[in-house]
Amino acid sequence: MSLPKNILTIYGRNPVLEALENEELKIYALHLSTSNKPSPKLEKILSLAKKRDITIKYHSKKELSYISKNSRQDQGVALDIVLNNLTNLDYLKSLNKFRVLALDNITNPQNLGMIIRSATAGNIDAIILQKRGNASLVSPLTIKASAGTLFKLPIIQVKSLYDSLKELQKVDAKVISLSLDAKDNFKDFIEPKRAIYVLGNESNGISKEIIELSDYKVKIIMNRGVESLNVAVTASLIAFL
Repeated sequence: MSLPKNILTIYGRNPVLEALENEELKIYALHLSTSNKPSPKLEKILSLAKKRDITIKYHSKKELSYISKNSRQDQGVALDIVLNNLTNLDYLKSLNKFRVLALDNITNPQNLGMIIRSATAGNIDAIILQKRGNASLVSPLTIKASAGTLFKLPIIQVKSLYDSLKELQKVDAKVISLSLDAKDNFKDFIEPKRAIYVLGNESNGISKEIIELSDYKVKIIMNRGVESLNVAVTASLIAFL
């Protein structure tokens, strides 16, 4: 039986335990491998799941790895979390006009949470992020930094950011990379009808393949010798354009 589309599956004993401890999160089911050996952490996970009356399902190691999609790191544990604001690319395709943030390997959960908060408060219609490479949506630091806004803005998790951006370009969406090497000033940029602003990794910026895919590259002009802004601050500027 397939899962509802609004389910986000996380794995690993620490992330699962942290999610179970956060009563703001609505849990669909806990998955455990029958090959797990008893441990204090597993006992705590089971105890919290039973206390919250969460469905517990047992699987073979192979079945569990199919659920987690990461047999090397799932540690025999996976958790289905309900996020009613999870959506897909079809949602954007249905809009005649949109402003979107696409996140390319934002690894700091506090940055991710603050980006979500600014996007929700500002003029952003959705956030696109790749499932791997970005900080976890449901880590305690992400949730805390988002200040309760995590569940309000449409969020699209994709397998490949590159492929998803190419797909949206086919419906006349324009990919705009924020880059220090760009020639065009963000302040003077004339925004297209369907705009996707890409924000890159805190240290390395936007990946080369995404830069090459971009329709536009723009930069925020800095004064007084300041070289760059925190990625969450940049997101705020875009959100309130």
